Amino acid sequence: MVCWALRRVGLARAHLARKASGVCRGHEHQPLGPRPAAPGAPGSAVELLGKSYPQDDYSNLTRKVLSKVGRNLHNQPQHPLWLLKERVKQHFYAQYPGRAGTPLFSVYDDLSPVVTTWQNFDSLLIPADHPSRKKGDNYFLNATHMLRAHTSAHQWDLLRAGLDAFLVVGDVYRRDQIDAQHYPVFHQLEAVRLFSRHQLFAGIKDGENLQLFEQSSRSAHKQETHTLEATKLVEFDLKQTLTRLMTHIFGDGLDVRWVDCYFPFTHPSFEMEINFHGEWLEVLGCGVMEQQLVNSAGAQDRIGWAFGLGLERLAMILYDIPDIRLFWSQDERFLKQFRVPDINQKVTFQPLSKYPAVINDISFWLPRENYTENDFYDLVRTIGGDLVEKVDLIDKFEHPKQHFEL
Repeated sequence: MVCWALRRVGLARAHLARKASGVCRGHEHQPLGPRPAAPGAPGSAVELLGKSYPQDDYSNLTRKVLSKVGRNLHNQPQHPLWLLKERVKQHFYAQYPGRAGTPLFSVYDDLSPVVTTWQNFDSLLIPADHPSRKKGDNYFLNATHMLRAHTSAHQWDLLRAGLDAFLVVGDVYRRDQIDAQHYPVFHQLEAVRLFSRHQLFAGIKDGENLQLFEQSSRSAHKQETHTLEATKLVEFDLKQTLTRLMTHIFGDGLDVRWVDCYFPFTHPSFEMEINFHGEWLEVLGCGVMEQQLVNSAGAQDRIGWAFGLGLERLAMILYDIPDIRLFWSQDERFLKQFRVPDINQKVTFQPLSKYPAVINDISFWLPRENYTENDFYDLVRTIGGDLVEKVDLIDKFEHPKQHFEL
């Protein structure tokens, strides 16, 4: 009942293919992953990372996405995402030593991206009707397993294992629109830190009389189980930690501001924004961990904070990379720009070539049901690969009599 005309920009200018020919040439090869059978086909299965997953009505992985699993750009030495990950690790190792002189924060950067839906949603207290659970926004192997949508999917397991300070880095997968800022695979870095009563109130005047927990009511400033004193100290430590981290990455004199927001697994929650070259940019989300989550993982006597950031987002700002697809380029002209002797060395991306865009208009009938825009974006990415720079909706039409979707 609606006619969509979409504009496809291919063989693109400075942000893409011919500008960075490795983005296109490097991905015209056959996909690294197998071609999946039709979702839900009887007896069909997806083979991924040495395991087999039976398909059902939830299965919606594409060959394009499967080909990215196992690439692990964040672990490829001298890749821009690796450089940024190493800078964060270096900072946390130097700033937060443990009791024996070993790093306080342990790092996990090779955890499997295949998780259960319980790990990805339920362990993080994400409600059953929350929009982030939609099949149209995630990549499912089947009804019980999926490619993680965030590194937070490992949070509960690591807490359950007894860890109270850790970083998790990995590739995450979300169905999304097509433009220079979005890609179905990107990389996140997450951190968690828990505090005991002694650790949090050490050095605080009359700290021995302060408590972590109480039974009260939830407000905009604290959870019902946390004392206001404990919440404010955790919030202060979190913001101080992140301000130091961003200063380490972007340099001294950085202006920072905090915006109140909502996440199901933290409260209070904040987005951190930095003023970079005169523009306020959101760089991460964070907050005081929901005590229900902490308790369920077996750390009932502790309180903590968590934050998560997108490596591509920071790298695009830091290195002036204009298009997210460039991170997948295998063009030597791109990669050699980041082979530096010091991970802290300033790098500014240099465009590889300049060609005008090619624009195509496409009109098509829409299915009557079970269709989302992300279905079309996945189809475009599967067929056009990284040649396609952007897809825009430019027109709609509804047949006045037959009500067909076009």
